[in-house]
Amino acid sequence: MLTVAIVRHIHRTYQITLQGAIIRQDKDPNKQLPIANVRITAITGFNTSTTKSDSSGFFAVTLPRGFRRKQPVVLKFSHPDYHALTLNEFVADKLYIVPLQPISVEQPPATQHPDALVSNVRIRYSVKTTTTADVGSAVKTFEVRNTGNVPCHRQFPCSPDGKWKATIGSTSLDAGPGNQFRNARTTCLAGPCPFSKIEDQNLSRDGRVLNVSARVWSDTVTFIVEAEVVHPGVSDMVRDSYPVIFGRTVTFSLPVAAEGPSIEAEINGQAIVFPLGPDLFLGWAQCTLGLSEEQNKVYRCELKSGYRFKEGK
Repeated sequence: MLTVAIVRHIHRTYQITLQGAIIRQDKDPNKQLPIANVRITAITGFNTSTTKSDSSGFFAVTLPRGFRRKQPVVLKFSHPDYHALTLNEFVADKLYIVPLQPISVEQPPATQHPDALVSNVRIRYSVKTTTTADVGSAVKTFEVRNTGNVPCHRQFPCSPDGKWKATIGSTSLDAGPGNQFRNARTTCLAGPCPFSKIEDQNLSRDGRVLNVSARVWSDTVTFIVEAEVVHPGVSDMVRDSYPVIFGRTVTFSLPVAAEGPSIEAEINGQAIVFPLGPDLFLGWAQCTLGLSEEQNKVYRCELKSGYRFKEGK
């Protein structure tokens, strides 16, 4: 009886999540673009669950607890730019691919004035890049004085085996304001080198100061510290990319670090730069912005009425 009770408890608390993707209805697979911000409502008896699709069209709606597979569920999909859709389904272990039909046809009706032609669309943005200029090199010697063959008697510091009295000496180098060290190395230069050891060699957080310490457990040893000095700088690198055009939609993605994106296009042969501000306002297209799983920015811009892409080159 205890086993049956445990199984029933698990069955009551188990939740089912329906997953799927919402795409634009089109016979051409290349034009079946994902649709973001679609409202999905799942109706199960007297209970409802709602969610919205993300920038990739993905949605996941969790049904109430105790709901089982093969039970009926009504799925409703709504978006201001697409015809509403209602599906009478049975809960199943599958992915739901839902095509929605746009309210406006792909080609707008002809007007008294010919459509403005949009061509040579290009995306421009900038990314921060780090450059380093070689300043020179830094060299410094330092001496660690010690007397060999003196028993340690457990008086720190000692030789690595604890037998002989040792001395630890240190020095530091400063690369100067705004500079950093690269390829730092410390070498034993003179004296009984086999009986010495580099204890530590580290850079400050900003890379400007190099600290070195060494241990000697025989006679005096001289060390040499060397490093290259560079001056780092940050600059904006402008990059161009070209979007993909399907039908009346322009799609492109930008890396996480992209800044100041703009669209350069020719409108009836006149080259114009259109900055993409936070409102994503374009006079000739309606744009949306989403994020991919890698947090890259995904833009989709659909032409407004009165505009069309120029065919061919």
